[in-house]
Amino acid sequence: MKVIKFGGTSLATPERMKQVAEIVAKENAIVVLSAISGTTNTLTEIAQLLYKKEHTEAKVIIQDLKVQYLAYIKGLLANKDQYAKAEEIIKHHFSHINSFTEDLFTIHEEKTILAQGELLSTALFQLYLEEVSIHSCLLPALEFMRIDKDLEPDTYYIKHNLERELKFCKAYLYITQGYICRSVFGEIDNLKRGGSDYTAALIGEAIQASEIEIWTDIDGMHNNDPRIVDNTYSIEHLSYNEAAELAYFGAKILHPASIYPAKLSGIPIFLKNTMQPEKKGTKIEQTVGEREFTAVAAKDGITAIKIISGRMLLAYGFLRKIFDIFERYKTPIDVITTSEVAVSLTIDDNSNLEAIYEELKSLGEVSIQKELSIVCVVGNFSHETKGAGGKIFDSLEHIPIRMVSYGGSQHNVSIVIETKYKKEALVALNNGLFNQK
Repeated sequence: MKVIKFGGTSLATPERMKQVAEIVAKENAIVVLSAISGTTNTLTEIAQLLYKKEHTEAKVIIQDLKVQYLAYIKGLLANKDQYAKAEEIIKHHFSHINSFTEDLFTIHEEKTILAQGELLSTALFQLYLEEVSIHSCLLPALEFMRIDKDLEPDTYYIKHNLERELKFCKAYLYITQGYICRSVFGEIDNLKRGGSDYTAALIGEAIQASEIEIWTDIDGMHNNDPRIVDNTYSIEHLSYNEAAELAYFGAKILHPASIYPAKLSGIPIFLKNTMQPEKKGTKIEQTVGEREFTAVAAKDGITAIKIISGRMLLAYGFLRKIFDIFERYKTPIDVITTSEVAVSLTIDDNSNLEAIYEELKSLGEVSIQKELSIVCVVGNFSHETKGAGGKIFDSLEHIPIRMVSYGGSQHNVSIVIETKYKKEALVALNNGLFNQK
């Protein structure tokens, strides 16, 4: 059995949802759906208004979104009975969303609101499949997807409860929600933005799927950002390690956490284009042929922190004390470089920056720089590789470089620059490494 995931842009219009149905019609698969494009952003906007008790404004946006869904089903369903069912589903969900404008609003209510997008998209898709006589079964993700007390997926729970659901509802094709799950306390929660990819990978691992397909609006992972750089191309094969580096450092087509479950079970991942299903896309597997340079990606919203201590050379435990501070505030570090008396590192989560800064000051002089980007060059940079660093830095000779991480991974060279130079850097690397003028 396959696992096939479709993102929000693949469902953006009734016509696209119908195309998704054509793609999966003859598959033995679990189909994972995101919310229809734009829905989660709107639900987030509604939640922010409710936090501020701006109930009137929230109700206007809720009504506008409801109208959009009512228009959507007019283009999706031709059968009157199915259309009537869809109307009732929409009314039910939006009545539920509206109920939060009348009472106390907390993070638990926010997560319930955010879950409505996936619940709606899967319910409407199931109705369309019934209309066109494609037999399928709707699997409620909230019955088997759960995170533990550390907010990590509870893989044992997922596997055993998914097996129960599959036995309860026997079919050839199953439909379920991405992104949403329950907390260890049984409350509605989620796997954070981009989590539908993660859902697909976790389901793939649980059922030992033959493959995992991720369908979006682009034909696979490209060698550079096609939104910024001209003449990019789709990469036919990637290793799990290469894909993980690219996904983490800015390639938006795939959620970085989704690589590990597939790698653990040796399940190949295919990245496909819903609008051009005939395209090969990208296959991600254990190993691929070695090449010097594979791709470039960039991650924005980076903050660099430098800690200088005159005693660092002789100060036993200095690095441990720094890492302990970031661990206490659950703030991951992206890139780190050290000298004899200083440590520079980057983070992409500033939610606890002020508190981290105050604690770091006890260790030395601290400086902070924001509005940075990490440019990640992925390829084969083993210890025997010659000249790769020279080609990278020759390409960037006109770009001021803030930090460099080289040698931590044989697949990744990370370069920190000011975000205002990002486009220039990506174009320069495309020209210098891939000869795409």
